[in-house]
Amino acid sequence: MTHALKPARLSPRDVLRVGAVGLRARRARVVLSALGIAIGIATMVAVVGLSESSRADLMSRLDRLGTNLLTAEAGDTPLGGTVELPKNAVAMVERIGPVLHATATAEVDARVRRSDVVPEERTAGVTTQAARTDLLATLGGEVARGTWLTPAGERLPTTVLGAVAADRLGVTRPGETIMMNDVRVAVVGILEPVELVPTLDRVALVGFPAAERYFGFDGRPTTVFERSTDASVEDVREVLARTVSPGNEAAVRVSRPSDALAARAAADKGLTALMLGLGAVALLVGGVGVANTMVISVLERRQEIGLRRSLGATRTAIRLQFLTESLLLSALGGATGALLGAAATYGFARAQGWTAVVPPWSLAGGLAGGLAGGLAATLLIGVVAGLYPAIRAARLHPTVALNAT
Repeated sequence: MTHALKPARLSPRDVLRVGAVGLRARRARVVLSALGIAIGIATMVAVVGLSESSRADLMSRLDRLGTNLLTAEAGDTPLGGTVELPKNAVAMVERIGPVLHATATAEVDARVRRSDVVPEERTAGVTTQAARTDLLATLGGEVARGTWLTPAGERLPTTVLGAVAADRLGVTRPGETIMMNDVRVAVVGILEPVELVPTLDRVALVGFPAAERYFGFDGRPTTVFERSTDASVEDVREVLARTVSPGNEAAVRVSRPSDALAARAAADKGLTALMLGLGAVALLVGGVGVANTMVISVLERRQEIGLRRSLGATRTAIRLQFLTESLLLSALGGATGALLGAAATYGFARAQGWTAVVPPWSLAGGLAGGLAGGLAATLLIGVVAGLYPAIRAARLHPTVALNAT
């Protein structure tokens, strides 16, 4: 009784060992080929990580600052003049049911100079505005140095400078004085940057009573700020203009400052898509490099292939050998790229003061070469790049391969 001979099959462990032998024998070429994959993966991981870190920082700021702030600004009339808001605009807004807080600022005709020896026309790009004492609490701003306007201080020639204004005037601490028109004004505080209303960073703020007493201010606000409940923001927005300026609501500009931060988050998504496209191109170039390496490897190792075929290796075993080499080469590049991308994300995020966010799916995809998301292309490229060389190697006849030079 005869038994049919069956070809021996390599275990997965043996397949990995045989595949790794070819890589260890050509280390310089392997490193250069894996570098292309690594650059593509590193780019994609870093782009996703930095985008998510930036967006997380923006969302954290939005949560901290709130999205329930609305502003109503005096616009222009059809004849080119400026709409004048009523003096009691804030009180009128406070009567809207869902409104929690309301305050205002106003433009003041007062030129700001560092000292009386500076010509009046040199204002350093700093303007003057009147502010209510509850402005900072409503906007969620903070004082960096000194104090904010007090009920007593708002009647005196004192000012609080925005962060940019203080820098432009060269004021570094409270207690210094500046000139507003011909009035010497004491600086009592310097603000942190006001994220929701960055225009306040470039102004010198005085109290409403002081502006009326020293600079001929008429007491009419030019910008009204209000905070309402989150659920009623849109409802308040609908009635805010005609409440602030009854009968002339078309000339009042109502805006939501937090929309600017939300728009930045949306813009980041578009930039992320562009950079992911560039990373995909780099990954494709890396895949071509892997394919080129594997084709050359087959040509250089024809005698090895012929010898293995003569000793009984099947075509399937040869295909698995070279396909495994290609997969290991791609996985090496993917793992290196994922680590580089994650390191770049953490380093840059830390330098910016962000909380580093590297989506687990992106890191896992780069390290394992899995089929999750965009970074799954590592394994796919390894298969595609190694498939043709593996098939070509398996088709070599043992006799022809042994006689190859």
